[in-house]
Amino acid sequence: MPPSPSQSDRLVVVGAKEHNLKDVSVSLPRGKLIVFTGPSGSGKSSLAFDTIYAEGQRRYVESLSAYARQFLEQLAKPDVERIDGLSPAIAIEQRPLSKSPRSTVGTVTEIADYLRLLFARIGIPHCPSCGARIQAQTVQEIVDRLLGQAEGTRMTIMAPICRNRKGELKLELERLRREGYVRARIDGTVVDLGDAIDLDGKKSHDLDVVIDRIVIKESVHTRLSESVELALSLGEGMLLAQVEGEEPVWLSERFACVTCGISLPPIEPRMFSFNGPHGACATCDGLGERQVIDVARVIGDPARTLREGVVLAWGRRGSMRLATEVKRAVDALGVDPDTAWKKLPEATREALLHGPSATAVAKKSARAKKG
Repeated sequence: MPPSPSQSDRLVVVGAKEHNLKDVSVSLPRGKLIVFTGPSGSGKSSLAFDTIYAEGQRRYVESLSAYARQFLEQLAKPDVERIDGLSPAIAIEQRPLSKSPRSTVGTVTEIADYLRLLFARIGIPHCPSCGARIQAQTVQEIVDRLLGQAEGTRMTIMAPICRNRKGELKLELERLRREGYVRARIDGTVVDLGDAIDLDGKKSHDLDVVIDRIVIKESVHTRLSESVELALSLGEGMLLAQVEGEEPVWLSERFACVTCGISLPPIEPRMFSFNGPHGACATCDGLGERQVIDVARVIGDPARTLREGVVLAWGRRGSMRLATEVKRAVDALGVDPDTAWKKLPEATREALLHGPSATAVAKKSARAKKG
């Protein structure tokens, strides 16, 4: 009995007769890893490649313009009654591939290249620390956004001077006075810089300088542009815009988190390639795994000494190889070969497992020369 018509989560093949298939009908879940198994000649490739893939590729090519189709190989329609729920298909040629750990399905099919472009062009960066959205805007984009407020809206433009800084901020306040600014916003409250300002030096404070107070209307474009440029200059690429009666909004001309202060470079395709230094993980170098020592497999009974073969990788007790390794350890680190592993200092155990640092070896050599 053939499967029922497809649903959004099923790939349905009805009446497949390609090559040695005998009126095969199957219903497969979409978005799942599916394996076709069976003896040679049972129709695995006929179903997967010559039927499902061929029909998916044929439909994709037919969706293109006549001009584009002339440059692509047109596959023949497979002998099948119906295929429903079929997505555009990609097939990887059945041939020996590179055994490099950097070779993946994404790199072989070049899907990874398109994904890199997709993420770089329409991706929205977020702060890796707090998860807040990070968005950079040009001066003109910021001005246009502010002018988009209703006419008559009262707005204050401010530049952030310091965030969460402990002290009385006397130097910062005096500098703002000398530069001619008359108002500042300290811990959310606007104050007159001409007044005496006494801050608790044991607490942390936020300080913003008021650049302009403006009423939104068509004639203020030039004035607003100048205020925005000045605020961005003082705020190192960031400013605060506060509509009267509302909370201030952060605006930035660079990729930076206003909460955490983390700066990010503009996103570009090479940042999404694990095979290049700009996109590879610094820990695993883009391989997805890293080699570490499993101490449980390297060290035996911690009550044993180096001479008794506690380091299993050095060879069996009494062997020439073990004696050689123990001598090397004694010469390099000055370790007592007859002290139980569990009684050795942590630094010594780390040096035996991972190798001594250059500094430690230099000190040991210096001591040996003095002796």
